[in-house]
Order: sequence, then structure tokens, then C-alpha cells
Amino acid sequence: MNLFGFGTYAGLKTSDEKARQTRSLFTEALRQARRFRKEEDGVLIIFALFIFVLMLLIGGMAVDFMRFETTRMKIQNTVDRAVLAAASLNQTRPPADVVQDYFDKAGMGAFLDTVTVDQSLNHRTVTAKANATINTFFLHMSGINTLTAVTGGTAEERVSNVEISLVLDISGSMGRASSATGGPKIDLLRDAAEDFVDSVLKDDSKDKISLSLISYSAQVNAGPDIFNQLNVVGSYIPDTHDYSHCIEFEPSDFNDTALDLSKTYRQGQHFSPYRYFDSDGTITYPNCPKRDHDRILALSQDKSALKDIIDDLEPEANTAIHMGMKWATALLDPSTRPIVDGLIGMNKVENVFSGRPVDYDDNDTIKVIVLMTDGENVNTLRLKSRWYDNVADYDFWNTRRVPWSSRYLFYKYTARQADAMLDSICSAAKAKGITVYTVGFEVQNHGANVMRQCATSPSHFFRVEGLEISEAFQAIANQINRLRLIQ
Repeated sequence: MNLFGFGTYAGLKTSDEKARQTRSLFTEALRQARRFRKEEDGVLIIFALFIFVLMLLIGGMAVDFMRFETTRMKIQNTVDRAVLAAASLNQTRPPADVVQDYFDKAGMGAFLDTVTVDQSLNHRTVTAKANATINTFFLHMSGINTLTAVTGGTAEERVSNVEISLVLDISGSMGRASSATGGPKIDLLRDAAEDFVDSVLKDDSKDKISLSLISYSAQVNAGPDIFNQLNVVGSYIPDTHDYSHCIEFEPSDFNDTALDLSKTYRQGQHFSPYRYFDSDGTITYPNCPKRDHDRILALSQDKSALKDIIDDLEPEANTAIHMGMKWATALLDPSTRPIVDGLIGMNKVENVFSGRPVDYDDNDTIKVIVLMTDGENVNTLRLKSRWYDNVADYDFWNTRRVPWSSRYLFYKYTARQADAMLDSICSAAKAKGITVYTVGFEVQNHGANVMRQCATSPSHFFRVEGLEISEAFQAIANQINRLRLIQ
């Protein structure tokens, strides 16, 4: 054996071994790769880290949005307060300055964008817009670097045309002491009603608001100027008397707010079953009021004249709330426009109120009744026809008390019937869109329920005692002159 041949064999053997080793290593590598591919250890840790980062991002976004909404609400509240103050017709400063002042004092002066003012003789509208740019803490990671809060608001005060009927109870019980103050209830009513007149008849509402004053007890004294424009005959004969000027309404008249100028009405009887007479022997407190200050004062804006009448009101007779309410609706109903024109011709109503009462669908006019009582309806007395059927009878009962006897007197209708008529006329008023406020002044539960039913809604009824009557009248005046946020 030569050395060359041995060496060649040995070299071939070494190469085969290396090939086998390489194949073995490759096989092991494939096996390890397959094992690694199937291995699941550590996967939850990666997922948990992902969820944690996501929660941090969402929480950060919530912080940014909370900061944004807090800032937006502060700006909106400032806008609302600012435009309300600036829109007031009693505000003498420039409206834009008022709005800016509100923002400055709130530390938000830089946020105010624009202020727009629209005003005329009887209205002012103020619109303000504001915005603020808020830098984000976390949202910038998603590409949102800022959030912009845009706010705005509009407030308006408008002195619309307003027609008001103020209806005051002057029945005998108003002369009694208030259960709350001890003083006469009529004194509290005078103060409350006079303050009401001052509150609704302001300089900036001149020629816009008319107020009809109606006082009532067992009847309403229309006064000769209105009475003589109606078709009226005496109680049971054509002749009328001049002692007072009341109209007798029948139950059907309370189904409608209008006065029927084509109808013939009966004149109210002038008598008294009470012991009240003037020094000349004539009735002081008759069934139908007779004094000048008992008469209706129609469509006035003369505060002095209205308050003079209110100051002279005196308690008398009993209570017929439905009679006061009927006249209240009539003086808001377009059917009485010819009567108002007649009063204008007599210089009893100002020319500026020509065309009133306006139609119910006039969008520029609000019609309001404020009805007050301290009691409830009672049975209504009248003289029997045989004792009141000629001029001599009219004169006779003007100076003599009627005996409380069924021989002379009868009930024209009961308290329950009077309540039904009141309910009918209140319903008719509300159906025509008239806003009805009612005030029950130290009333019992029955009277309170009747007045609450008459009002436009339970919130339009005020049950009060003592000095609260002034608060009620002031609250009603404030609602009539309300300043409203319209946007």
C-alpha cells in the first residue's frame, strides 16, 4: 500500500462526514424553527402593554375634552348673562360695551368675537359670538393639536303692544282687616294696584300699552260714556234712570268675550238692602255702584288718572266676580272698537289707541287680564218686577233701603250659577288667546279653586295674604314686561 493511495481514501471519508454533519445541523435548525413558530409564551405581556398604552391615550383624550367642555360652558354662560343685560331697554350704556364688560370681568375678554345690536323704538336685540382655542395635552399624539370652542347667544327685549284689563274687587269684605297685617284689605289692594300701574306703564312703553281699570262688587258701573253707546232699556220698561250705569248680563252673554252692539240690554237696578245712605238720603252703597271713581276707565295710559281712581276705591255691596270678568273681556274684544272710537271722539281715550281693541290674530299685541278677588261669588239679589217697573220706583228705592224679605227680593241666580258663568267667560277668554292672571287675596279654598280654574294655568294663579298681594301684582307686571332669552 502506498502512501498516496491511503491519503486519498482518508480525504474522501472526511468529506462525507462533514456532509452528514451539515445535513444534521440543517435538520436541527428546521426543527427549532418549527418549535419557535408554535411557541406562545410571552404573548400576553405584549398585548397587555398595548392595552395599557391605549388606555393612557383614551384617558388623555377625555382630559382634553373635559377641559374643552368646561371652557365652552363658562364662555356660554358669560354670553347669556351679557346679552340679557345688554338687551334691557332700561340699559343706557352702549350694548356692545355692556357685553365686553361682562367678558372682561369674567377674565374672558380675549374670547369675545362679535357683538351685533338691532334696536328700534320698542325693541332691542343683542347677539354675541365668542370662541376660544384650547391647546391639547394628549390629542396632539393623534394629530389634533387644538380644539376650538364656538359659542353664541341672542337676547331680546321687546315692548309689544299690550292691552290690559285690571279687574279689582271692591266688595264689602275688602273693608275688613287683613288676617295677616290687621289693616284694611282695601289699603293693601290700593298700594299693590298703584305699584302695578307704575310697573307696566313706563316711559319706554308709551303709546304701546293701554290699561282698562274695572272695579266690581255686585255689579260693574260702566259709566255714562260707555253706557250711552249701548242699546239699553230700563229694568222692566223702556225708561232708564241716571243713578248708576250698570248692565244686566244673561247667562248666554258669558259664553263669548264680545259685547253684542246690536242687542238690547237691560239696565241694572239701583237699590240697597243695606243701611248705608248719604247725608241727602240717597244710597251710599247700592247694588249697582254710582260714584265717579266706580266707573270703568277704558284704555288709558295716564298713570295719574288711574292711580287717582284706585286711591278712591271704597268697599261696597257683595261679590259678583263674573260681572267684572265679563267687562274685562269685552274691553279686549274687537267688538267694542266702535265704543272706543266713540270715547276717542269724546276725548276720553287718546287718539293713539284708535283701532283698539285689535284683532285677536294681531301678532304684535298681547292681551292680558288681571282678575283679583278677596272672596267668592254669592247669591245675587234683585228687586221683584212689581217693585221696579216705573220711574217712580226708581226714585223711591234711591232713598230707601229694601227690606230683606221675599216679598221684595229674589235671587236672580245662585252662587253656583255665578261660578258657572265665571268659568264660561274665563274659558272664552283663554280660547281667544287672552292671558288670564288671577289673584286670590286671603280667600277660602273654594274661592281659590275657582280662581285657579279661571287662570291661564295654575302658575298664573296667586294665592296671597297681607303684603304678599303687592308681590303678586309685581310678579305679574314683571311677566308682562318679561325679558326673555330667545336663543
